Amino acid sequence: MLKVKGIKRGQSIELLEELNIPDGIEITIEVAMTSSLSEQERLTRLNQIFGAWKNQPALDQTFAEIDSERHAYQGRVIEPIDD
Repeated sequence: MLKVKGIKRGQSIELLEELNIPDGIEITIEVAMTSSLSEQERLTRLNQIFGAWKNQPALDQTFAEIDSERHAYQGRVIEPIDD
């Protein structure tokens, strides 16, 4: 059984993932509604991931390298146009 998420819009269901089945194939869809998380549930999930990167000594170096690459000069020399 293949499980794919989607969003209902009017009488259509927009799939959030690619289906690798040929066009014209008859399919059966089982609908299960998922509700949005409450504010408390979202906060609980966020609290679970806070600090997930702590105690990783290479993290500061990794972000320093990313910052250095982002701010490195990436320009090019433009040749003057002489008539």
